[in-house]
Amino acid sequence: MRCRQETDDPRETEALGARLARALAPGDVVLVAGELGAGKTTFVRGACRALGVSVPVTSPTFTIGQRYPTGGPLAVSHLDLFRVADLAAEEPDLLGDYLRADTIAFVEWPDGEAEIAAFARIAARVRIEHAGGNRRIVEIE
Repeated sequence: MRCRQETDDPRETEALGARLARALAPGDVVLVAGELGAGKTTFVRGACRALGVSVPVTSPTFTIGQRYPTGGPLAVSHLDLFRVADLAAEEPDLLGDYLRADTIAFVEWPDGEAEIAAFARIAARVRIEHAGGNRRIVEIE
């Protein structure tokens, strides 16, 4: 799925995340970039809901990552690497619990793409930018 779309509110940003989620398979990773407050977690929340996550989806900024159950064999991982200065310098196991063959993962602040790609297939890259007020420009490639 490739697109560039302007959203007018958080619900529309979540809906784009849900649309992308329907095209993903276990083992896929989605890299989600954008400045602070751009709507990265909002996008991921929409994707998680479409994948069957029913618990609250919040930014894992202070925990590196979270794994969410979906009610089935698939799990969803949500990582936030904002506080990781150099992913290449970290222990490889830092990502191992989150990027697995039975998991679809969303990675916010995805610096260190090579290290991420060593664990799983990068299925999509998302870039979200402020466009004034609640509007966002969302690019998916």
